[in-house]
Amino acid sequence: MKAIIKRNLKNYLKNPIFWIGLIVVLISMYQTLAPYLSIHYVKSDETFRKVKMASDGDVMEGCIPATPDKERELWEKEIVKILQDTENGFGMSEVEAEAVISEMKQMKITEACQYLKTEYHFNGANYVYEDVSWYQGSPEEVNRYIRENLEKHPFSYYFGRKFTDFASLHMAFFATVLLAFLFFQDMRKNTYELLHTKPMTAFQYIAGKISSGFLIMTAALVIMNIVFIILCYATAVKSGFAMNILDFVQNSILYVLPNILMICCVYAVTALLFKNPLPAVPALVLYIIYSNMLTWDSKGQCHARPFSIMVRFPGNFFETELPHQVYLNQLLLVAASILLMFIAVWMWKRRRVY
Repeated sequence: MKAIIKRNLKNYLKNPIFWIGLIVVLISMYQTLAPYLSIHYVKSDETFRKVKMASDGDVMEGCIPATPDKERELWEKEIVKILQDTENGFGMSEVEAEAVISEMKQMKITEACQYLKTEYHFNGANYVYEDVSWYQGSPEEVNRYIRENLEKHPFSYYFGRKFTDFASLHMAFFATVLLAFLFFQDMRKNTYELLHTKPMTAFQYIAGKISSGFLIMTAALVIMNIVFIILCYATAVKSGFAMNILDFVQNSILYVLPNILMICCVYAVTALLFKNPLPAVPALVLYIIYSNMLTWDSKGQCHARPFSIMVRFPGNFFETELPHQVYLNQLLLVAASILLMFIAVWMWKRRRVY
């Protein structure tokens, strides 16, 4: 088994596709994560880039979540604007619009939205409330928001989650492309029959192939971790933020490695089933699309899909959310991978030449 692992690792390290693919992944990851590396305490005279909707921005643009009181204040201002709008609104005067707001001061937001709908045929006031849940704050408000979140966790905790989010996505596609070479040479007719005559057990062959694919992808993940740990550390030092390397290591072990193992095992079973690993490529692309489609319940909580091979962290930088049941899903992936490996061993034994 050691010989199989060494041979495959050498082949991958000599393959330019591995290094080109890794460079492409690193560049793509950097372009995605670079804005988060610009987060810092804002100077009093600093201005933010204007965004069309604050809910589409993040702390880099000065967009922060509104408190209930602030949200109500922003909602009332937006309602006044709409009521005064002569083209798409109601064409009220400022005094009339303010009078409507005064009538709703003691109402809860749900009651106020229903009041506007009943009395003024104003539909969609509740959507206006959702739109103002985020707003572009002042430098003081943004700094307070950053400080409050960094008191809970170090900067690396939040950046590590964003790194893991996009690393999970990139590694899934990278593994889908790269691991197609894992069984490709062995599935040729002459080689396939010759391998069955070698003095090695089915378990040694399958475990060796899966281990080599897993190790080469782990090596790529380690390189990605090192690069972005350095970048995160540079930002932390420059901005005076706290840093913990374990945030990256822990996330990669829990949320990325089980996914890579599953992809390796899918390739093993597919290669033996069709005597060609390539049919696994479109199947894995569909699998990735399935895994990327998170679900939300009635309470607005995010849930990972069963047996997902990606772990996503939806939400803004300081508001990232870990999908519910993700730990159960990762355990299921490991269990399913072990099962697929033994299925692959059984399939290899059936075709053995004695």
